[in-house]
Amino acid sequence: MLNLSPRMGARLTNAQFANLHTFLVAARHLSFARAAEELCLTASAVSHRIARLEQGLSLALFHRLTRRVALTEDGERIYRILQGAMGELSEALQQTPQAEVAGAIALYVRPSLAQCWLVPRLADFSARYPHISLDIRVGNDNVDFRTQAIDLALYYADGEFPGLVGSKLMGEMIAPVCSPEYARKHGLLDTPDNLRHCTLLHDSLAWHNAAYDAEWRLWARHHQMEALLPGRSLTFDRSDLCVIAALNHGGIAIGRHQLVQKRIDKGELILPFGSFTQPGHYDYYLVHPPYEATPKRLQVLIDWLHECASQPLPATA
Repeated sequence: MLNLSPRMGARLTNAQFANLHTFLVAARHLSFARAAEELCLTASAVSHRIARLEQGLSLALFHRLTRRVALTEDGERIYRILQGAMGELSEALQQTPQAEVAGAIALYVRPSLAQCWLVPRLADFSARYPHISLDIRVGNDNVDFRTQAIDLALYYADGEFPGLVGSKLMGEMIAPVCSPEYARKHGLLDTPDNLRHCTLLHDSLAWHNAAYDAEWRLWARHHQMEALLPGRSLTFDRSDLCVIAALNHGGIAIGRHQLVQKRIDKGELILPFGSFTQPGHYDYYLVHPPYEATPKRLQVLIDWLHECASQPLPATA
């Protein structure tokens, strides 16, 4: 336990700025040892710098636990402020003489959404903001913003993001989809009972912590058709792979309106049991850590994504 003096006008000195940088790195890693590696210091030196910072600020920034460290409430607050300030400084240093928005952004996206919705639109973003380097990363896990170098995440989720800032980008509806040939072969049109003879195509990672058949169960429960769900299935870890299997007559998939409507418009897929519905509370959300002020380069990306969400996919996609 640190013996901190009472806060009597605590202020930063020149010596404390190096300690603040050390704190920023240690807070990002939640490890003095990993911070020491990045800073080319010893773990002891990192610990001493942070202790001096805590003494100077009269604030406990870390809980020292047996095998790890964790940020205190004050530590979390100072870390968020420093993150925002460093982002703003980095952005200012990278500005072009014409003061165009510049910098790098790491955007984490669910694979199917990246493939079917985001990537076909990226040429427009690059044309508008040629000085922003966009790093697209895909995956089905939720991001730990403190330990991963991610600026913004785009999730298919229920809107619950404790400790983070989440804003709804666009809604989503679902419905079973299959090829016209598969529907004819299995007599699906206007005969939902024949679903029991089909092969279900499952996205096993539809959302965080979902069961492998969660999306089908959600739809079937809403339409009181759970008794018709067959046991025969093919399982993937991406919604777009389910759709590709459906296009090739491999079964019937749960289609997401935002991702499959163009396939339906082209006649490649059909809705054998009627239109899209929203049986649950799963939509698309933009998620990021709290900032005192959102960096301008990140704000223009957020604004552009909202603009895209209000428009149809380009005809050439």
